[in-house]
Amino acid sequence: MKSLGHIVIDVGTFSAASTDYPDFGVKGSQKVCSGEAEMGILLCGTGIGMSIVANKFKGIRAALCWNLETASLAREHNNANILCLGARFLTISECQEITDIFLKTSPKSEDKYLRRINKITNIEEGGNFCGN
Repeated sequence: MKSLGHIVIDVGTFSAASTDYPDFGVKGSQKVCSGEAEMGILLCGTGIGMSIVANKFKGIRAALCWNLETASLAREHNNANILCLGARFLTISECQEITDIFLKTSPKSEDKYLRRINKITNIEEGGNFCGN
């Protein structure tokens, strides 16, 4: 990513020891929602846990992507700002290709996509709580 001109802020982990992925999902998501980073990339075994953690943050639209098409559509249709990847199911090469597409793809500006993103934001702003 650095060779493509991106600034990389690595929030860990820095060893092969077992860790709790939510700790790192929080760190990465905070970088994006605070504006310190424009986009983020989070990895865990499946990518599912990281996407759940990241989407708890206001302003985050994290997408679990497993191929080039899902990466492109996540950006085009949803203006996703965090890419989540499952390290158990993707090769390093596949992760690199998916990341490349995610970073190079721009959101579409058609009304239907903007309307949907605004609806997501309104849900988030509305503080939807279950059972209250």
